[in-house]
Amino acid sequence: MKHFRNEMTLTFSAVPENEAFARNAVAAFCVCLDPTIDEINDIKTAVSEAVTNAVVHAYSGEIGNVTINTVIDDGRIHIAVMDTGVGIVDIDKAMQPFFTTKPDDERSGMGFTVMESFTDSLKVTHNTPSGTVVSMEKAIRGAGWKEKKSSN
Repeated sequence: MKHFRNEMTLTFSAVPENEAFARNAVAAFCVCLDPTIDEINDIKTAVSEAVTNAVVHAYSGEIGNVTINTVIDDGRIHIAVMDTGVGIVDIDKAMQPFFTTKPDDERSGMGFTVMESFTDSLKVTHNTPSGTVVSMEKAIRGAGWKEKKSSN
């Protein structure tokens, strides 16, 4: 079987109105893998949470940018959601369920837990020179790749 790789990068303003755009753009990009509805919903949920975190926490009321790099590589999707905002002081603490830096804003502190539950792997790191990178991976086990189907 032929190796299939594809990549896209999106950069957009870190405003709440772009969260739906981001999750739908990544989901549409994944369609070539012929994912199940559940797999698409998992991806959309994880991307939504990562983008929302960047919008709410990264820029302290300022409007910065969020960049999403998405790579499809042999049936796996790799998604990196990046900002250049204030960053996360203690990543381990921030990843604990129910931890939030904005309890007055009715934040549940479950964003990273949700991302982790809907992907195969989640890694949160510091961006250079500032900000955060949320990296997620998910294997697509749907009906099969359209690209591979058409070459048979």
